[in-house]
Amino acid sequence: MAELRPHLQAGDFVSTVRHMETEGYRLAFIERGRRVVAVAGYRITTNLFMGKNLYVDDLVTAADARSEGHGEALVSWLRELAIAERCEVYHLDSGTQRHRAHKFYFREGFNIASYHFSQPLQPG
Repeated sequence: MAELRPHLQAGDFVSTVRHMETEGYRLAFIERGRRVVAVAGYRITTNLFMGKNLYVDDLVTAADARSEGHGEALVSWLRELAIAERCEVYHLDSGTQRHRAHKFYFREGFNIASYHFSQPLQPG
């Protein structure tokens, strides 16, 4: 996960994930030996726009383990989970600069469904 979220220190990562878990966040991962090579953070929620949905907050494969099928395996597992949970939509956001990730998502059957707008706020 550090490759995707390098701004987080290890202690901050753990405390943030623990807080997110209280809001329904879950982690799924693939190990090779004793090393995590791919990880996904996701949550199942319901909203008025999409109904019940599975949202992927985080999805990353270690740079030296890419193109080995780990990302595909996680995306497939998450899709099956969404179906089993009777979700209407399976979705994620991806930074506009992440061109390789976009190609991967298109190959996995995702399409661009909306723009995501954000506005940074001063902590307060």
